[in-house]
Amino acid sequence: MTTMYAQHSMPSRPSSSFYPDQQQQRIASHTSQPDFYPQQHPIPQQRTGAGVSVYTQEQSRYEPADDLDQYNPDNNDDFYHGDGGYTPRSIPDSRPSTPPGPILDHSHLRPGKEASLLSHERTLALYRTNAKKTQDPELQFEFAVFLVDAAKHWPVPTLEPSGVNVIDIEKAQNKREDLYREATSLLRRLADRGHMPSQYFLADCYANGIGTTKGKQDFDRAFPLFMLAAKHGHPDAAYRAGTCCENGWGCRRETAKALQFFRKAGAALHPGSQYRLGIAELNGELGLSKRPREGVKWLKRSAEHATAEFPHALHELALLHEKGLDNVVFMDYEYAAELLAQASELGYAPSAYKLGECYEYGKMGCPQDPALSIHYYVRSFSSWSPTP
Repeated sequence: MTTMYAQHSMPSRPSSSFYPDQQQQRIASHTSQPDFYPQQHPIPQQRTGAGVSVYTQEQSRYEPADDLDQYNPDNNDDFYHGDGGYTPRSIPDSRPSTPPGPILDHSHLRPGKEASLLSHERTLALYRTNAKKTQDPELQFEFAVFLVDAAKHWPVPTLEPSGVNVIDIEKAQNKREDLYREATSLLRRLADRGHMPSQYFLADCYANGIGTTKGKQDFDRAFPLFMLAAKHGHPDAAYRAGTCCENGWGCRRETAKALQFFRKAGAALHPGSQYRLGIAELNGELGLSKRPREGVKWLKRSAEHATAEFPHALHELALLHEKGLDNVVFMDYEYAAELLAQASELGYAPSAYKLGECYEYGKMGCPQDPALSIHYYVRSFSSWSPTP
């Protein structure tokens, strides 16, 4: 996971030679020095405020202010250009005396030999402190996601046969629950303020038993949040709300309402909703009549946007091209094998297994190749996971 807060990088200090080499040679070649750039008499500088250098009319307007101003990343200094040249400028009369301090605290970051990695507890404390300093909902949401991820990977010791580490196990489990509780509490506050990603993520936590009583799935609390996020235009939330309506999870079973959510998400190019609509059109589900041509259109759209989470349309289209569909899909073994390979690359176990059979027995125009057959069999077993 990438860090939640970007570090404020300090610009490097300009070198002592302010002018480019060509300009230094041009200035050195002059027999007489110009009046505005005296070499023998240093120009006195009068300072007002921190980092501001003010010049009299006789002083050069090309001389940089060798002060804190060059370390201010927000100054609008127009001395430097991409080609290394310089242009005259007029110095403003007033500037902020001190630059505003950073929102996030990175004082623990030290370069060189003093650099060190923070412990997990220190990292959590630092993120928590930084999140409290800002009212930005995006940063607070990222912190909540970090808490959930940290809780999932929080180390819990294995019970020893003697049972001497029972207390340590309980402490680790309590710590994990505390992190889940803190994350869901922050997500609820953000969701109540109408933050769409927080509404969906909190609903997903409830649907997966995170932050719930005894770790059980709680669709009664998840479904209303899915609906809220879907109304705000979240495609995944619309798909999940449609799934809840179709199966009666946290709500009454309403196929018409599920169809509305699936179409809303499908219009937003959600591959899962497009696949579900395609299967419904092919088989006459969700109150729809059988329309194979429309179903194939939805499957093709889903295949174009297939992801590792939703590769199903690739596999279904491959099966259709393997056998053909009257007046809708023509038989094409080569294209079917290509679709299976694409789904296999996305980690879909059934497609990898079917390719293993094809190369083992020479089906679908594939040559018999024991090496490729074993390759796809191994991939299917490594991609397969039991349903929880």
